[in-house]
Amino acid sequence: MRLKILVGTSKGIVIVEKKHGLWAISETQFLGMPVSMLFVDKIAGRWWVALDHKHWGPKLHYTENDGGKWNEVGVPVYKESDSDKKPVRLKRIWTMENAGAGRPGCLWLGTEPGGLFYSDNNGKTFQLNEGLWNHPSRMDKSQWFGAGRDHPFVHSIVVDPRDADNVFVAVSCAGVFGSSDNGKSWSVRNNGLEATYLPNPNVDVGHDPHLMLACKANPDVMWQQNHCGIFRSIDQGKLWKKVSGANGFPHYGFALAVEDENPEEAWVIPAQSDEVRVAVDLRMSVCHTNDGGSRWKRLESGLPSSNVFGIVLRHAFAKEGPLLVFGTNNGNLFLSEDKGEGWTRVSGDLAPVNYVKISS
Repeated sequence: MRLKILVGTSKGIVIVEKKHGLWAISETQFLGMPVSMLFVDKIAGRWWVALDHKHWGPKLHYTENDGGKWNEVGVPVYKESDSDKKPVRLKRIWTMENAGAGRPGCLWLGTEPGGLFYSDNNGKTFQLNEGLWNHPSRMDKSQWFGAGRDHPFVHSIVVDPRDADNVFVAVSCAGVFGSSDNGKSWSVRNNGLEATYLPNPNVDVGHDPHLMLACKANPDVMWQQNHCGIFRSIDQGKLWKKVSGANGFPHYGFALAVEDENPEEAWVIPAQSDEVRVAVDLRMSVCHTNDGGSRWKRLESGLPSSNVFGIVLRHAFAKEGPLLVFGTNNGNLFLSEDKGEGWTRVSGDLAPVNYVKISS
């Protein structure tokens, strides 16, 4: 099957394919609509898209024929009120994951404000996960709070391929939570993280992971690009170790990719800082490690080396085999077919890129 790159932008989905040896845009979907989430469900053979419609609010659609026909389903609904008795409404859909290969038709969905939802009927309906929603830490607004947004949000979901009862989520801001009983109960997994923006940087809850991923071949090994650096765990988040580069580079950023077969190998795309969100030294860099973060190497061949003001957002970097693809918040799309050794710009004229997924 031919690879297709799905690029979710603030003005719709752009689909990129390789034809006659060249990668190029082949079509667009939902033209003009802001895309907040893309998911390629390899189990069910579906693509999912969430739209962040400014007038109608979040919308959720799927296709079973690569965009030939889209079907809309109802979005998740929160409880009528929160602890302060104010109505809780869905603000944004951030991420979706399969609930395990042995659970066809079951999906996890991460949302804002801070909700995790579950579907056991292929997305026809979603139920709020009460275990995480009622976690004692979430009731404390000094522990769960927005990071650049008004509310906390669930943006990363990891399901252990060996045991689907083991589920992990990352919340900005709160941190990492793990469940060993398919979401009935949750434990905090923030040991070793730092929250340097708080009076106490070693708080139990209140951390800002920007993105969290696990190695498929060894899911005990998890990586996160955090607001306060790059962190890695070898025990499913029970203890995190900071693996930012020497002299603070790479350190801050949003995007992360992890090698499927090698738990020591990962890629990040650094940004200058929270205060100055541009490429470091105005130079586009992808940084690669193959020793668990002990050393990092710049992979810049084919990337612009000056006047780079764009950065790569948390879901705008994707990997499939040797293919790496990322889009920037100022509309550039780059790809590499050799794990980052050489890069090609596919387009410089897109709307801001929020999401990149690869369908194979």
